[in-house]
Amino acid sequence: MTPAEAVAAWLAELAEQRRLSPHTIANYRRDLAQLLAAAEGQPLDRLLVHHIRRFVAGLHAKGLSGRSLARLLSAWRGFFAWLGERGLVRINPCDGIRAPKSPRRLPKALSVDEAARLLQPDDDGDSRLEARDAAMFELLYSSGLRLAELVGLDRDALDSILNDGEVRVIGKRSKPRLVPVGSQARQALAAWAAVRDALAATDEPALFVNRRGRRIGPRSVELRLARRAVRLGLPQHVHPHMLRHSFASHVLQSSGDLRAVQEMLGHASIASTQVYTHLDFQHLASVYDRAHPRAKR
Repeated sequence: MTPAEAVAAWLAELAEQRRLSPHTIANYRRDLAQLLAAAEGQPLDRLLVHHIRRFVAGLHAKGLSGRSLARLLSAWRGFFAWLGERGLVRINPCDGIRAPKSPRRLPKALSVDEAARLLQPDDDGDSRLEARDAAMFELLYSSGLRLAELVGLDRDALDSILNDGEVRVIGKRSKPRLVPVGSQARQALAAWAAVRDALAATDEPALFVNRRGRRIGPRSVELRLARRAVRLGLPQHVHPHMLRHSFASHVLQSSGDLRAVQEMLGHASIASTQVYTHLDFQHLASVYDRAHPRAKR
């Protein structure tokens, strides 16, 4: 098979058998397109370690960050491993190659006051859409959901949310988890439930729907949240994942329970959750800078 056919077959297997998200598949497709472009038609079974090192160095010289290169190498390594299992290559030329290190970027989170301002009532002219938006954004902040988890919820999730105060979501790699839902989010979801059927198409199972009555898309949620933040005067661009970061940071600040935050976020490794301890230190440092008489000039 041609390199392009091999890429298509691997991506199809990832989507159908491993059930990776469309977003992850799109990233892998983009990463492998860079591999094929760098190879310039050279057969995949002739690519060696020094070729891959040269490709990575060239992309780094063009400004690709260490984080992006690490993700790219992970995709390439997985692809060559798949080729090797089928006898299409003899070695994995990506083995042993590491991306250059980049400074670790902390996730951006809202302060508690900014989160409260974002979630206050906001009249944009359509009370049904406002009820939907309030429910979505309260749930993102209350339970730390990923955007894909939010838009993937069906209407039958309302029973456990309103009656039991918990929501079951399907996370990365189709891993389910149960997350608590706070009282204000439950109130917002009850208000949305009262008007949802007037907006949703008769056969639509989605919990959150768009103007046409069909399941709302991730991009629509992003735009609605960003516009809401501007209307309410927040000084920065706000995106759905920032509410997830804010949830984690605020729960950790209050409880100090890193394992509980890990479980609620659905992180496979505690290392992924530990980044929020740095956010917590930033919060403490800012309090110190404002309060301690020797912290100022």
